Amino acid sequence: MKKTESEDLPEADALPGAPHPRHATSLIGHKAAEQELLSAYREGRLAHAWLIGGREGIGKATLAWRFARFVLANPDPAAAAVREARDLHVEPSHSTARLIAQLAHPDFSLIRREWQPATKRLASEISVDAVRLGLQVFQLSAAFGGWRIAIVDSAEDLNRNSANALLKMVEEPPQRSLILIVAHRPGQVLATIRSRCRRLRLDPLTEDEIVEAAVSLGPPWSEAATDKIAAAAKRANGSVREALARLAPESEGAGALIDSIVAGLPRPDPRAVARLADAIGGRAGDEAYRAFHRELYDWLASYARDLPPPAVEVEQIGALWDRIRAAERETDALNLDRKLHVQAVIAEIAATAPRR
Repeated sequence: MKKTESEDLPEADALPGAPHPRHATSLIGHKAAEQELLSAYREGRLAHAWLIGGREGIGKATLAWRFARFVLANPDPAAAAVREARDLHVEPSHSTARLIAQLAHPDFSLIRREWQPATKRLASEISVDAVRLGLQVFQLSAAFGGWRIAIVDSAEDLNRNSANALLKMVEEPPQRSLILIVAHRPGQVLATIRSRCRRLRLDPLTEDEIVEAAVSLGPPWSEAATDKIAAAAKRANGSVREALARLAPESEGAGALIDSIVAGLPRPDPRAVARLADAIGGRAGDEAYRAFHRELYDWLASYARDLPPPAVEVEQIGALWDRIRAAERETDALNLDRKLHVQAVIAEIAATAPRR
């Protein structure tokens, strides 16, 4: 079947070249989390909002889509199919699964960064209009008489206004509504949203699980040499996305540079910084650019945790985090020079972060 133009557009919540999580038919790892969701639904104690947290690329969105499919396909928690279910699997041939895969289910919405035709780029954040549009699903009667569900992917992409718009729905949800919020750093989610969600924390995947996930995706990932897949899994910090990024030809060598720079923070080798800036300055380095920021934010969080008193130094790192995040969004929104951005970020860390 020929792809439509919309199907060819980049998706903010998917790794380029890899299937979107809504197309995943199996879940690798996270069996305890899956059973927690199933039990809560089956026993009639399902929270109206869930904050699904954990490192980026470990399967949070896959689990959220899997749960949304199951609930929409089985709207009665007391039904025999739910009582007898061993997991959240729904056959791909099921009408609900087909509608969700096509983003065409009337009782479901996806809230994420939008494609901007004028600039031919993804938005740098989830706008308040995108949130309000996505939440309209809860203002209508359920088309199939069951649940209405929205997935937010991810919470880090919300700005202050869009987060507050989401908060209003989380505070006063209608009956039989379910909001699944994917969060790579749950601690950074608006506190008033966190307090109104049931939290589900997913652990990083094992190396074997990452290898299994990469191979299951098929070409080109499964065609990589076995030793390369194993090496990527070993350096991926429990993230399938990170492993796939390291396997991508355009990212070759960037992963090692990022590792070297992060290991040298707050004052890494300037030659490594210059090489990384050159490597990710163009479009071919999109995923390496994202990986650089993921590793950077992880380092900042770890660095702040390890700082001794006084608390003022922790506050300085928090403020530094906010400035880097704002600069990243501005660079994306205005299509600024990524090379200069990377160099400026490293320079600011070196000037701000105290030596330990």
